[in-house]
Amino acid sequence: MRRYLLSVIEPSEGDPPSPQEMADIAADVARFDQELREAGVWVFSGGLFPPATATVLRPKDGGVLVSDGPFVEGKEHLGGFCVIDVEDLDEALEWAGKAMRATRLPIEVRPFQ
Repeated sequence: MRRYLLSVIEPSEGDPPSPQEMADIAADVARFDQELREAGVWVFSGGLFPPATATVLRPKDGGVLVSDGPFVEGKEHLGGFCVIDVEDLDEALEWAGKAMRATRLPIEVRPFQ
């Protein structure tokens, strides 16, 4: 078994989904999460607050520089993630496809070292 990170990539700009669309997405994500757990591949998952809530620590002159906001600003950001434990990349991609359909957003798949 190998662990993979499924990253949910959200747009940083544009109009958010309507309340009904968000309710539909939330229901689909809950079903996806339950399916992961029932299959025994779920390790950990979570959604993230917007990038504006981030705090970044950087090394500076032997100390630490603390700043508010995202590490980088871009057209997309990490909106949430899921760690799964599966046989191989093909299985990880199958789960990523289900995540993509549930969230209606791009999903990046990366193996852990």
